[in-house]
Amino acid sequence: MRLLVVEDDRLLNNTLCYNLSAAGYTVDAAMSKSAAVNFCEVQDYDLIVLDVNLPDGNGFDFCMEIKERRPDTAVIFLTANDMESDMLKGFELGADDYVTKPFPISVFRKKVSALLGRIEKQTGGDCYTDGTLSVNFSELTATLAGEPVIFTPLEYRLLKVLVRNPQIVLTRQALLEKLWDADENFVDEHALTVAISRIRGKIEIDGLQYIKTVYGMGYMWIGGIKK
Repeated sequence: MRLLVVEDDRLLNNTLCYNLSAAGYTVDAAMSKSAAVNFCEVQDYDLIVLDVNLPDGNGFDFCMEIKERRPDTAVIFLTANDMESDMLKGFELGADDYVTKPFPISVFRKKVSALLGRIEKQTGGDCYTDGTLSVNFSELTATLAGEPVIFTPLEYRLLKVLVRNPQIVLTRQALLEKLWDADENFVDEHALTVAISRIRGKIEIDGLQYIKTVYGMGYMWIGGIKK
């Protein structure tokens, strides 16, 4: 899962990013609202860890903007204030949790793990969604920007391998082996090339790129980044 840490205290930002990365999450760091906005323009996040007080704005405004664009993004607020009114405001804007500084990193990691665990259960273990593309691998259905997308069984199998291994270069040989094992049928290089091309043609619209070709190596799922 991909997380964004928005915190202007450099030491705390580094500490949070280090610990979240060590827990196995993909983490980006921003130290201002403007930097966070830039990240969110090119990448969707499962969770944003958000400081209330930022040098160029406040976290409440940023939370409201994010929730309008992608309501399913989880938000944990960080604040030096333990005022009940601030907490209520955060929850009213759609925040999922609230952490008052200072706090033990071990407790924070538990909160993140529990929240993301609930999100995974809600979305289902056999589904993929990023706010634009949604794929249900159990029902073999998919939509892009709300419109149905039709994939062949091979394309669904290939998509599932890719989305289950985000930001990882998968060699053509590794993909062929995984696809062969999935259906106990041999898939040759030509069929793989055609399937990759057809998937791209169906989902990479309006400047979006989901699959990156790593020349000489293979392919990487990058999840709907603007070209």
